[in-house]
Amino acid sequence: MGLLVLLGLDVLRPHLETRADVLLRNREVFERWRRLGLNYMFLGMEALGAEGLDLFRKRVSPDDNFRALEVAREIGLTVAINLIVDPQWDTAQFRRVREWALSVPEIVHLTVMTPYPGTEIWHTESRMLTTRDYRLFDIQHAVLPTRLPLREFYRELVKTQAVLNRKHLGTAALAKTARIVGGHLLKGQTNFARMLWKFGRIYNADRQFAEHAETVRYELPVPEQHEVAPRDRNQLYVHSVGRRKAGD
Repeated sequence: MGLLVLLGLDVLRPHLETRADVLLRNREVFERWRRLGLNYMFLGMEALGAEGLDLFRKRVSPDDNFRALEVAREIGLTVAINLIVDPQWDTAQFRRVREWALSVPEIVHLTVMTPYPGTEIWHTESRMLTTRDYRLFDIQHAVLPTRLPLREFYRELVKTQAVLNRKHLGTAALAKTARIVGGHLLKGQTNFARMLWKFGRIYNADRQFAEHAETVRYELPVPEQHEVAPRDRNQLYVHSVGRRKAGD
């Protein structure tokens, strides 16, 4: 919901998050939801190429992702797309993402690849964590080694986020957003209006880089590494799963 608010969408109206394969298998369900008032959808495409999808353990192909996007357009849904930034991206990859994001009408949002306890990549990611500082596991910091120098990585990340931000705060977008802002202001709600033009305070490459040097107050545990996904799915739970007793 936070992303949809940030991008000026009316979150008081129905919206949902889904994956490409779910949409493709259940088109008729989404069409019915659209008739019932569904307007906005958050689609986790995650990567533009097959290599990135495999890295993020996404069991879907790039073709499926693009077909799902076409289906959403045909149904008449407003889509917000999420792409995962691999810390191994170089300047050329950031540039390709910027160019693609500007070529489509949809909202595009970036999150940094972040292994979390309870996910497959927490167990399978072969690159060693560069930090276990809990504060930095917010999908906007790099906690795995970066190909670019870390400060440069953040500058490319923020540069790309700024391009996407300007795309959706252009003249046409602002005209649509103004109606939403006006409605909030009439109700005395000013947070949304103030937030729209504070991009520089939210995304700041130098601040993000400096936060890596701050005192660590809480560290996540060291993940146990596996070459492949754990065969026992219970290994993906953060807490151990106890067996039920008879009668429970």
